[in-house]
Amino acid sequence: MEKFQYIAAALCITTAMQAHSTGPWIPDQGDGTYVNPVIYADYSDPDAVAVGDDFYMTASSFQCAPGLPILHSKDLVNWEIVNYAIKEVPPTQYFDEAPRHGKGVWAPSIRYHDNEYYIYWGDPDFGIFMVKTSDPKGEWSSPVLVKGGKGMIDPVPLWDDDGRVYLAHAWAASRVGFNSLITVFEMNSEGTAPISDPVMVFDGNDGINHTIEGPKLYKRDGYYYIFAPAGGVVDGWQLVMRSKNIYGPYEPRIVMAQGSTDINGPHQGAWIDTENGESWFLHFQDKGAYGRVIHLNPMTWNDGWPVIGTDSDGDGCGEPVRRYKKPAVKTPVKTPVTPAVSDEFNSRHIDLQWEWHSNYKDTFGFPSDLGFFRLYGHKLSPGFVNYWEVPNMLLQKLPAETFTATAKLRISAKSTSEGAVAGLIVMGWDYSFIGLEKNGDGFDLVRGTCIDAEQGTPQEVVRLQPVTPTRVYSAGLNPNYECDIYLRIKVGKGGVCTFFYSLDGKKFKAAGEPFTARQGKWIGAKVGMFATVPDNTDRGWMDIDWFRLTE
Repeated sequence: MEKFQYIAAALCITTAMQAHSTGPWIPDQGDGTYVNPVIYADYSDPDAVAVGDDFYMTASSFQCAPGLPILHSKDLVNWEIVNYAIKEVPPTQYFDEAPRHGKGVWAPSIRYHDNEYYIYWGDPDFGIFMVKTSDPKGEWSSPVLVKGGKGMIDPVPLWDDDGRVYLAHAWAASRVGFNSLITVFEMNSEGTAPISDPVMVFDGNDGINHTIEGPKLYKRDGYYYIFAPAGGVVDGWQLVMRSKNIYGPYEPRIVMAQGSTDINGPHQGAWIDTENGESWFLHFQDKGAYGRVIHLNPMTWNDGWPVIGTDSDGDGCGEPVRRYKKPAVKTPVKTPVTPAVSDEFNSRHIDLQWEWHSNYKDTFGFPSDLGFFRLYGHKLSPGFVNYWEVPNMLLQKLPAETFTATAKLRISAKSTSEGAVAGLIVMGWDYSFIGLEKNGDGFDLVRGTCIDAEQGTPQEVVRLQPVTPTRVYSAGLNPNYECDIYLRIKVGKGGVCTFFYSLDGKKFKAAGEPFTARQGKWIGAKVGMFATVPDNTDRGWMDIDWFRLTE
């Protein structure tokens, strides 16, 4: 088996730039132009900040850990993931217990003030949190609960010219029974606690701008600006409001909409000014199973109003671009860079594309200098119906419309681990996997599928063929069975997944029927590794040699 090493996953975060090849989607065209999306992956609800000639972006991570990804770019087109701001989702006791699908870190904002980077985010069940650091690639502070309560989402701070500090945010109807409102309250100078009650500054219940949320608060030339999406994730538009007073009244204007393009719901993101004086807007587009992918659009100013995209008819409302000239920046990027996707597991840090489905626990696995990344089987509940309950899936975002993921694995089970399963999975509201299941004195190659997992639909498993163990050896009172295998998932257009296996890494055979990926709860589908075992048996495990993702 090829040499590789494992470290305690989400608890250890690399602070150095990682060398890696580009992924299967490359936005930089090499001729001074780029194509959207600039990141073909689910970095939902992005926000970004410019500090000198560096750009940093973060995004929603919900219940996944580590959380609050930190991405870095020199030109707003070529991005790589360099850190996470939180190692576990707070409150840790709640998010340690089980996967809390769709909960946790919602729509963060990142800001730079007085030589420090701040990230605020809303947890609709617990309140508004904040972390900060002087080095976004280094350690971030422990989370501070700025304001506890339900329903507060999408917070964004503003340090005003007079030293006062404000925070704007939206509301989640699922928690408080109302939405489409933007409210503002004042904070202390540290930005750690409110010192005033909230004031409603914009009401989207006007028959026009329903589902207004995700505000971003700025100040320019004496005006306060609130950038906020309205109309819903799939079919919405980008609204900008301005006022001479922080508390309004605000005058609204639609500044970007889908128009005649095929880029639906273009909204919710970040206004960025470069050192060369150009304005740009980073935002998402909902792509179903692929999640909310990241687009970059030019932004111009006309009589104190921004126009995002291209405005061919001059009505002040732009349309998103598909291909455009790259930003003029101080340090042009000559070699394309994309977020990491493959992992040889040959260092003491797993690459930063990986997240767990809940807060990491030691029992998920252990580091080793023996040449493998070990993932232990999660013990399923006595009332198990499907994998919606499994926390220790090691997953990453789908990185392109089409790609191939291949992993070299060694799957092990004791004679007392009957029913243990491990392999590759595409996980979402619907999911499907390929793997080996311990059965008697050997393994069965299996395909499992579940439709509407959140609704408690039982998964269906098809046994395709028996597989002879590569090795059987004594392990105390009981023998241990292990099998070396290569597993592969090819993802085609529309998220159609085809599964393959190989015993020699050369000849791959199709396994079972194709499966169409589906997004999860507020997140896109993910691909990666899993291991499970029935609750009344001993735990099996899987050693991961490498995971390679290609076009």
